Amino acid sequence: MHPALTARGKRRGLLWAALSCSCVFSQTELNFARMGGVVRIVNTDLAVLESPEHRNDLPCQVIQTKAELAFDLRFHGAYKVILPLKDISGSGDSLRVLMRITPLEKPENQLYLVDRFTVPPIEEDANGEASLPGGYTIGPGRYKVDWLMRDRAERVCSSHWEMDARLDPDNRELPLTMPPNTVAQRPQEPFSEQPPVARAASDQLLHVKILVNFSPTNPRESTLKPWDVDAIVSILRSIAREPQIGRFSLVAFNMQEERVIYREDNVDRIDFPALGEAVSAIKLGTVDFRKLQDPLSGTRFLTGLLTEQLGPHQSPVPDAIIITGPKLMLDKRVPQDALKEAGRAKCPIFYLNYNFNPRTTPWRDAIGSALRVYKGLEYSITLPRDLGTAMADMMFRMSKK
Repeated sequence: MHPALTARGKRRGLLWAALSCSCVFSQTELNFARMGGVVRIVNTDLAVLESPEHRNDLPCQVIQTKAELAFDLRFHGAYKVILPLKDISGSGDSLRVLMRITPLEKPENQLYLVDRFTVPPIEEDANGEASLPGGYTIGPGRYKVDWLMRDRAERVCSSHWEMDARLDPDNRELPLTMPPNTVAQRPQEPFSEQPPVARAASDQLLHVKILVNFSPTNPRESTLKPWDVDAIVSILRSIAREPQIGRFSLVAFNMQEERVIYREDNVDRIDFPALGEAVSAIKLGTVDFRKLQDPLSGTRFLTGLLTEQLGPHQSPVPDAIIITGPKLMLDKRVPQDALKEAGRAKCPIFYLNYNFNPRTTPWRDAIGSALRVYKGLEYSITLPRDLGTAMADMMFRMSKK
């Protein structure tokens, strides 16, 4: 992640310089279990964290936002630090943030996180300010955050705040993926490796096939927006974290290139880094000339994909098939006669239809229309709670299969 340095200066040259530079960011967890269980923090830092005083040797403003539930069904706490550019100007600085996040009901689950920012060279007379984001992931509960930032000259800025992570009464049954009163690092990259998952007993594990659409809803757009990729991968991670699922078959496809970009068959975990490499290899903005000459090529590709992946000849036979991705709009619908002739799999079929803006595309898409033949069940996913409700319903139906 590269948080941008934004500036509000009077001179155009300085404004452009501030806007075009960036800080390199990284976050790590202080794992005291590897240090013999002893908290080893510099005494001066520990004193700042313990003191209720807000230090401002390094001038800064810390702005917190309330914890929000994301598509990974975890709460995300966030903040941003505003620093005057003149106070971090020079040949390049190094900023270190130390956070202590304490669940008030279970202080033994306290966690320390370290953020590091490498600041590029900034002119001495630069006007404007830098805005550096930060955050962490938490389960339901109430938390105390003790925060400090230190620069290379040992100047300190500190802040302290509390925050709540609570579900609305109507959403208390959502299958959240972090236990109450626990803390973790913020996600680093959408396709980073998934931590191990505690599964149910091996004789009860389910095998699901997942079809993932990595294509924008608008066929005129060449690629998905970053937040759409984050949402789709978070939906995929929620499926991968489900304790009752132990085997996965994955088919990822892209409609611009009209091809399967990645697949795994009957594996015990999804290889997210490999999937990320396949997604990043999609040739943005490139369309085969022959496809431009054939307006029905997309419909034919999707027809072939569905008849193969949702057809009766599955090996091994999955316990369920889950399709996910943005709405897929085609000029011509998939011919249902072709789907009926090919037949359907003898397992439940679910469609987690991610629709970021339902007002723009409220109508049924090509996959949703085809799902009638397969007697599949479609869920519209606009908000994280929609995903939680869909996951709970899917798992209930799979358990009753």
